[in-house]
Amino acid sequence: MIIESLGPEETAACAKTLAGLLGPGSCVALYGELASGKTVFAAGLIHGLGVPEEVAVTSPTFVIVSEYRGRLPIHHVDAYRLSGAAEIVEIGSRELFFDEAVSVVEWADRIERALPDERFEVVLTVTGRTTRRISFRATGAACRDVLEAFGGRLSEAR
Repeated sequence: MIIESLGPEETAACAKTLAGLLGPGSCVALYGELASGKTVFAAGLIHGLGVPEEVAVTSPTFVIVSEYRGRLPIHHVDAYRLSGAAEIVEIGSRELFFDEAVSVVEWADRIERALPDERFEVVLTVTGRTTRRISFRATGAACRDVLEAFGGRLSEAR
């Protein structure tokens, strides 16, 4: 599924819609070049999971993982500074990706081998100064069902 976002507010709203469908143990892997909107999408997802809007969500580039409490626990991972999957395994990928929390991973391509087999893959592509193409893919049957429901909700909203 592919959507076109006209700006950051629309990107965040899209992520909030997806958040409403996520359950315990969901993993959302974000892909895209620098400044493509990964953190905007992550923030929308985190706020959509019940973290208050006044809580600032920033990319955890230097701390690697930020944790939030919403309707589910949330692990926000930024793999930009990691050298590969082995490094995330060393800091506890089992706890990050295989518990009851929702994980949202920026720069997922850097640690892809450590990610759960069942996940949502979101690719953000810059198409203009504020516009983005957002592509969604689900791996695993449960994720595909959620992605289908997500598509239905987006269609209703437009």
